[in-house]
Amino acid sequence: MRYIIPRGSPHSALYTSTIEYSSLPVFNLFCMKAAHWLPRRLALPTAFHTAFRTAAAGTRSLATQTRPAVKRNTLIPTTSLRHRQFSRPITSSPAMSSQLYTDETPEPGLHLITQSTPNGQKVQILLEELKEVYGTQWTTSIINIGTNEQKKEWFLRLNPNGRIPVIVDNDQSPPFPVMETSAELLYLIEREDKDNIFGFTDSFERNQMLQWLFFWHGSGAPYQGQVNHFFKFAQEQIEYPKQRFKNETLRVYGVLEIHLSGKFSGQPREYLAGKGTGKYSVADIGTWTWVRGWAFPGAFSDEEMQAFPHLLQWIDRIAARPAVQKGTGDDYNAAKRPELYVGEKK
Repeated sequence: MRYIIPRGSPHSALYTSTIEYSSLPVFNLFCMKAAHWLPRRLALPTAFHTAFRTAAAGTRSLATQTRPAVKRNTLIPTTSLRHRQFSRPITSSPAMSSQLYTDETPEPGLHLITQSTPNGQKVQILLEELKEVYGTQWTTSIINIGTNEQKKEWFLRLNPNGRIPVIVDNDQSPPFPVMETSAELLYLIEREDKDNIFGFTDSFERNQMLQWLFFWHGSGAPYQGQVNHFFKFAQEQIEYPKQRFKNETLRVYGVLEIHLSGKFSGQPREYLAGKGTGKYSVADIGTWTWVRGWAFPGAFSDEEMQAFPHLLQWIDRIAARPAVQKGTGDDYNAAKRPELYVGEKK
């Protein structure tokens, strides 16, 4: 027996079915009896009360309702949907180019909005690693954060914090945007990494991975980001914040060195998480893109960095991976890939 909420009820669009009462004498008898003793203001859904009375009145069948088709809407403005990175161009109606939502998602799958900064490179690298193992495909748009494209309304609807990168999963309806790099890395391995190549099945190893992923996200990147700003970009050179953030970054490097050296465990490590010497995981990806750029702001001397030999070896070890090289290479360079560029350039 299939049951449908009568047309016109508040719930009518949610269900699909038909009842043929001639084949249900017991149900008809019940409805005729119930119609007399069911109070009109019974605290039951109005639709069910109506159904009983309709059946008792001898209606042969109720009109079949069907669930309305769900349109897949993309959260990316059509001007930013350029092309599948390893496939064909994505096209869309010019009439929709100024709108956040389009009638249909041009094609399913993952879409990455990025710039090849340390944060952008985290997700770029993992996607390249997943492609190498599983053949993962995605589309890419590159923006220029120097023009504040990430502060425009279309982007803020994806990430109200106005930061890159952002992933949009267009296989969901409506599409599902993911912000914050650690959350994006975890989302990607849950979605794509079926064999846990870049994660762990053991709960303790997974927790260790999360510890180091979050450690850098909360304790490393904010300090090194400020070092980059005050040493490299600040218009006014102020000594106190420069030394404050430099010293904190060196302290965090020291924490990583203690862990990788096995100073207290007695077991030197090759990677941040996992038993024994560890296993390459998103904890390493989420940390490496920042630490490897220690020389960028000109804040740290070679002599200072020699205090972290295991950390320097770890940097070189990860840098040798082909997917890491690809994820930080020309495929994400807007000058080399102008067809991926979205929004204001200068």
